[in-house]
Amino acid sequence: MKNFALIGAAGYIAPRHMKAIKETGNNLVAALDKNDSVGIIDSFFPEADFFTEYERFDRHIDLLKRQGTQIDYVSIASPNYLHDSHIRFALRNNAHAICEKPLVLNPHNIEALQCVQDETGKQVYNILQLRLHQSIIELKAFVESEVAKNPNKVFDVDLTYLTSRGHWYFTSWKGDDAKSGGIATNIGVHFYDMLGWVFGDLVKNEAHLKQADANAGYLEFKHAKVRWFLSVNYDYIPEEVKAAGQRTYRSITVDGKEVEFSGGFTDLHTKSYEHILSGQGFGLQEARKSIEIVSQIRKQDTIINVSDSHPFIKKV
Repeated sequence: MKNFALIGAAGYIAPRHMKAIKETGNNLVAALDKNDSVGIIDSFFPEADFFTEYERFDRHIDLLKRQGTQIDYVSIASPNYLHDSHIRFALRNNAHAICEKPLVLNPHNIEALQCVQDETGKQVYNILQLRLHQSIIELKAFVESEVAKNPNKVFDVDLTYLTSRGHWYFTSWKGDDAKSGGIATNIGVHFYDMLGWVFGDLVKNEAHLKQADANAGYLEFKHAKVRWFLSVNYDYIPEEVKAAGQRTYRSITVDGKEVEFSGGFTDLHTKSYEHILSGQGFGLQEARKSIEIVSQIRKQDTIINVSDSHPFIKKV
């Protein structure tokens, strides 16, 4: 049994980390969040100590260590802009870090974390759960088989992800680009990681739309041309999806054929933890490509490119 600490216990994704720690047979010793709406902890680890102040949490972890209770892993589900600091906290307390996406906001943060990782001998792991989704694994195998027959094969891909959010979203840290990185970084980074994992190295990156509630653009990989559209605006969801009472729409088409991956998401954090605990987790270098992509999207100006634009741009 390994001992875990959790930074960011009150957020949307925190229960998946608690569930994963529980289902892999491990123990949550302590948790931190400035917000105290964390009653969900009782469903998993009612004996875990909880702190709302970083300084008290830091002191507690140090005291545990001096008393002989080593924290083996620190799980990080805090706001995106704090990931870098919280990963450093984990490594410097002789613990491995398991961090939510995006691992960091900028590529240079990866270089700095690599130095701390080398100094401490502890590892940084990123939750890149789509790499463990069975449909995506099958897609990767299919792409590799087609490329083996034709090394110059380039697929046409459309990625559409609409996940409706209310007014609270833009009041929270998620609506602050300096803290979340914006829509593409906050809700798109694991899709970009998946695309690079399946289709190879990035060739071109264009931003076609950058608004607070929607981003769109064009990515070209070695074996794919990708039109993408991401939004948190309910208005852009297709009418037939709204009629079914749904507020989320995910779609990936490859050469016009839909890739079914809507199910199986709830167990992917547990699979990720199993993967990490078996010594196969995705580290700093695996995260690099997607961080480079979102960093480029944030920094570049939008361009109008009708031929390669995602059709949902017309909705905006």
